[in-house]
Amino acid sequence: MPVINRIADYTDEMQTWRRHLHENPELMFECHNTAAFIAQKLRDFGVDALHEGIATTGLVGIIKGRGEGPTIGLRADMDALPILEQTGLDYASKIPGKMHACGHDGHVTMLLGAAKYLAETRNFAGSVALIFQPAEEEGGGGLVMVEEGIIERFNISSIYGIHNAPGHELGGFYTMPGPIMASVDTAWVTVLGRGGHGAMPHECVDPVVALVAMVQSIQTILSRNVYAMDEAVISVTQIHAGTASNIIPQEARFCATIRSFTPEVRALLKSRFYAIVEGHAASFGVTAAIDYDWGYPPTVNTRANTEFAAMVARDIVGEAKVDAE
Repeated sequence: MPVINRIADYTDEMQTWRRHLHENPELMFECHNTAAFIAQKLRDFGVDALHEGIATTGLVGIIKGRGEGPTIGLRADMDALPILEQTGLDYASKIPGKMHACGHDGHVTMLLGAAKYLAETRNFAGSVALIFQPAEEEGGGGLVMVEEGIIERFNISSIYGIHNAPGHELGGFYTMPGPIMASVDTAWVTVLGRGGHGAMPHECVDPVVALVAMVQSIQTILSRNVYAMDEAVISVTQIHAGTASNIIPQEARFCATIRSFTPEVRALLKSRFYAIVEGHAASFGVTAAIDYDWGYPPTVNTRANTEFAAMVARDIVGEAKVDAE
């Protein structure tokens, strides 16, 4: 894979950064040590301005080019996942129960490498805003940074981000205009009935039977309510009920992940989900409590920015390794 020679010279240094970050993962907004590490690197590189404490631990560094022009944002996420690392790597997590399992240590390293190069060369017009975001995995850190005004404060005209893609060809770039990643909503449903002995179901109100009916009917939303040309997913991923073979439980629970690409379909899925769960609860004589987490919206790329990113990628890795559709 071709790499700009000057950046190729950073390889050993960047590997050291990445392994340090991998050994010291932090969760959500509590990326204090990570932010301090990034801030020191940016100061060492000689960025023109450094703004800390955005969305608690987020940072924005500014590098000015050699002439007038727009401010372009480059963004990386910083947080890890609440996972016990068992890889056996020499640089495995030193913090039990926390791991960079999604590659955000790599994302931070990539942006730091870009920052070092841009600060040294400044061969561009305008400015670059280096955006380091906490709480991507959970907590909506990107939204918090936007709500705290980074777009207006730094007059950012567009923002570019990149995510590692294990399983794809080394050096490949993959993007597309329009929706590229679905919204992510999560629903937990708790069904309450009346428990009792399994040999006397007539004296019980069985939450398990009601739950099964709900789960089956939820699967009809996509086939009977969503337009065939729209894309969506509803997957029931957890079911919990009972502790003994001869007891009908009082409570049963299930969880679903709900994903779509447009606001209209997203709203429809939520509406139909509630209608089905509440309707079955009434028909079976149980009660159902729904905890519906309205999560991240879809990622939607504008065509002009996508085409620009693909053009730059082709210049670096060649036409054959870029898929922009």
